[in-house]
Amino acid sequence: MKQPGIAARRWWYIMPVVFITYSLAYVDRSNFSFASAAGINDDLGITKGMSSLLGALFFLGYFFFQIPGTIYAERRSVKKLIFWCLLLWGGFASLTGVVTDIPMLAVIRFALGVVEAAVMPAMLVYISNWFTKSERSRANTFLILGNPVTVLWMSVLSGYLIKSFGWREMFIFEGIPAVIWAIIWWFTVKDKPEEVSWLSSQEKSALAEQLEKEQKSIQAVGGYRDAFRSRNVIFLCLQYFFWSIGVYGFVLWLPSILRDGKSMGMVEAGWLSSVPYLAATIAMILVSWASDKMQNRRLFVWPLLLVGALAFFGSWAVGTNNFWLSYSLLVVAAAAMYAPYGPFFAIIPEMLPKNVSGGAMALINSLGALGSFFGSWFVGYLNGNTGSPAASFIFMAVSLLVSAGLTLLVKPRQSEMKQKEVSLT
Repeated sequence: MKQPGIAARRWWYIMPVVFITYSLAYVDRSNFSFASAAGINDDLGITKGMSSLLGALFFLGYFFFQIPGTIYAERRSVKKLIFWCLLLWGGFASLTGVVTDIPMLAVIRFALGVVEAAVMPAMLVYISNWFTKSERSRANTFLILGNPVTVLWMSVLSGYLIKSFGWREMFIFEGIPAVIWAIIWWFTVKDKPEEVSWLSSQEKSALAEQLEKEQKSIQAVGGYRDAFRSRNVIFLCLQYFFWSIGVYGFVLWLPSILRDGKSMGMVEAGWLSSVPYLAATIAMILVSWASDKMQNRRLFVWPLLLVGALAFFGSWAVGTNNFWLSYSLLVVAAAAMYAPYGPFFAIIPEMLPKNVSGGAMALINSLGALGSFFGSWFVGYLNGNTGSPAASFIFMAVSLLVSAGLTLLVKPRQSEMKQKEVSLT
């Protein structure tokens, strides 16, 4: 619900830019799965074990540079940080198309992770400058929708590009838009509401007053050290680690899993790979709306992760003998894994004050990157060494079960306020 006096047109000015930016980041991290299914391994002499490690190297770079980048965004400028990230990740993504050996590919994959590291938490900081508590889950969801929506159309486009040109040209073509968008971003974005001309003075004041009022209801925290030692932050870090194992094990290897389960070309694999992300997009919108309406974040996180785990178990139980039933359960798993993102990233800004919430989100996201590294590597390892996705389905299911359980250990903010205690030391 929009508070009186707070301009609704913020959504039209801010969210398209946010959505496109994160969409472009996601193209360059997930198209490696299509190259793996389309012949990059044979062309460069990459073994199955090495392929899973190369796919995961992105997340190792992503892990190390989350917090420094986010602190820069929080204290200085989201606009400047994202501008340079866009230029660099577009360049590195296109360079992937001209690699001639494995070491060069490994360096580029790691570098991509480094330059994209701060994008997600920096964008969450940016959203917190523009949207209130009652809007935050939906705003976060429009950001993160760049993930499934991008994989949806990118799956189809990558299939056609590989069929028409090859995996090298796919990387080159799909890296160029990020460089072009960097210029648009620079001339479009302002860091804070008071810097724009399309809001009236009254609208700026109303938004500032509401955001300040929300900050007053949150117990003060002296610095990052206290925030990072918070019981809730620790559990959310662990929770996101295991959740990301399931998500990125799925994202990075879905095309290969589909081609192993049923004989098909890259175009058909692309179309089938897009369907789970269509389901995820719909689920994310519905769940974020319900979360903002009810103002209960946990309720829209752990039950859905449980559904995702059960869907992976079901796909494993069905096996490769019934491809379409197994595939349908994977669609359910994708929708259930993606749907809670908006509510999840609304938790921290409602528990910790503005001076530390960005850093805490970066810490949580960095642990998610570590989980993504482990998940994407180990799922590829299991698929390559067992010749079947069965073991990886069990692995991803167990990871989601652990994540759901850890979510239940996070104290709701309401109970913390009631008890007048927050575990920050």
